[in-house]
Amino acid sequence: MKQKSTAPVPEEIIELQRQFNEFRSTHRPRTKLPENLWQAAVELARQHGLYPVAHSLRLDYVGLKKRLGEPSGVPQKLRKPSKPTFVELISPVPAPLEECIIEVESASGGKMRIQWKSNTAPDWSGLLRAWRDTGKR
Repeated sequence: MKQKSTAPVPEEIIELQRQFNEFRSTHRPRTKLPENLWQAAVELARQHGLYPVAHSLRLDYVGLKKRLGEPSGVPQKLRKPSKPTFVELISPVPAPLEECIIEVESASGGKMRIQWKSNTAPDWSGLLRAWRDTGKR
């Protein structure tokens, strides 16, 4: 039967584990842990993950998770970044409008003048067709 391989416990967690053991050996069981020990555990959980810290320090997983205030025990550097809640879209500075003047004269003497200010071209064939059709009425 294979034995589970365990990852080595980081030195920071071992040092905090010593502090926890010292506190536990000098206080009665179920004595509340001092805030400085909790804060140290929270910081290590942010760096190394919730489970390894809770397990090594014999802490309540859920209690540490609540103090951590994070959705999971995944270290911050391994978590996916959260989606932004606000994104400002800044439009580019509009280009100056180009101007052109088109004058058209038909064989029968009808005239049309178009003054166009835009960066997009008009539908020339549609405009000429419309002008031609109005002359037939």
